[in-house]
Amino acid sequence: MNYVSTIRLAAILGALSVAIGAFGAHGLAPILEKMGRVDTFETAVKYQFYHTLAIFMVGLLQVKLGQKKALNASVNAFLIGIIIFSGSLFVLSTTGITWLGAITPIGGVAFIVGWMLLFLGVKPNIKTKA
Repeated sequence: MNYVSTIRLAAILGALSVAIGAFGAHGLAPILEKMGRVDTFETAVKYQFYHTLAIFMVGLLQVKLGQKKALNASVNAFLIGIIIFSGSLFVLSTTGITWLGAITPIGGVAFIVGWMLLFLGVKPNIKTKA
């Protein structure tokens, strides 16, 4: 994924984060309160937003450092984390399907992998003198 695609993905996810958060606060408030899942929904929105900002940051790093496999993989891991972690919490919060809580940690692992790949993607190029 090139930096333009990465930054555009972050822009779309950022807009979705705001829209989902607003919809949760206003349109879904009665359902979330009835289910006792306001905090769960807010956690999903927060983690989506944090990792949207991480994707944006990786896009900026791609401008500076160029295309690196580890940076591209970190974007994919962050996106998978958003879909699985936040997605499962959104569905759990609005439907009460509790078994989805069992897959939420898989999204959390994807977030961790994304951060580790980011670490690897910015390692310095060490050249030895011959």
